[in-house]
Amino acid sequence: MSRVIKSSVVAMFLAATLSTAALARPASPEWTGERLAGACAGREGWSDPAPPAHIYGTTWYVGTCGIAAILVTSQEGHVLIDGGPADAAPLILANIRKLGFDPADVRWILTSHEHFDHIGGVAQLQRKTGARVAALAAAKRVLETGKPSTDDPQAARLDGSSPVPVARVLADGDSVTLGPLAITVHETPAHSPGSASWTWQACDEKFACRMIAYADSATTISADGYRFTDHPDRVARVHTGHARIAVLPCDVLVTPHPSASEFFARLSGKGALVDAGACRSYARSAEEKFAARLAGEAGSTGE
Repeated sequence: MSRVIKSSVVAMFLAATLSTAALARPASPEWTGERLAGACAGREGWSDPAPPAHIYGTTWYVGTCGIAAILVTSQEGHVLIDGGPADAAPLILANIRKLGFDPADVRWILTSHEHFDHIGGVAQLQRKTGARVAALAAAKRVLETGKPSTDDPQAARLDGSSPVPVARVLADGDSVTLGPLAITVHETPAHSPGSASWTWQACDEKFACRMIAYADSATTISADGYRFTDHPDRVARVHTGHARIAVLPCDVLVTPHPSASEFFARLSGKGALVDAGACRSYARSAEEKFAARLAGEAGSTGE
């Protein structure tokens, strides 16, 4: 490669890096983890208003006290992950504006799992932002029909949601890109058939880069009367989901239910925010609880 070409490649790389870093501005003292944790102390309602907060680099918390919504910013537009329940959509939009970003610059909306407390606001958010929605195939069916999947162990206890068109169907390992920003999907079907975890690199104003892992819920909740041991295929998928979460590139762990990973405490400095072993520990705990459930089912009659 000639020196001229090498110089051009380096210049393009630096331009992309600087483009990303330009939005990794130091967070205002107003939008700290301490403020978020304080505002939500004793409040975990799915629609309890929360202030926005800076997570790391180009990544921001714009959800409620009980349900996460994550904004990842870039010079080419922004990506929003999860929409909370339907009545949380205005709160998410307000938080995006409070941070100084324009909701009209959201280009993609992604989701963790296809339950109404995380996708209920997506249709309204899609209309307000004009963004496109991308999802795994299993989640697409629920997003577009608004009806819970019959394959979901929680189906009998789930509410529906407003249908929303899915512009792009993703497969495990696909990425949604905006300029230098790439957010990769990992199919992690522990909590629901369409569960998705997401990873991306975020760099701060000093160009210190970390991998953010938005690891989906890993609990194995079900409707009354459902027995996992009667559904060996679902049991296998749960194990697969846990195994994939354990090996996510994971410097900073964020979860759809913040309390599931003590996220607010860690963001406020009461614990390690940066922990490369966090996803592994998160998955191991879920797998141990699932093993206990299977053992309990095996020791019962199911009646």
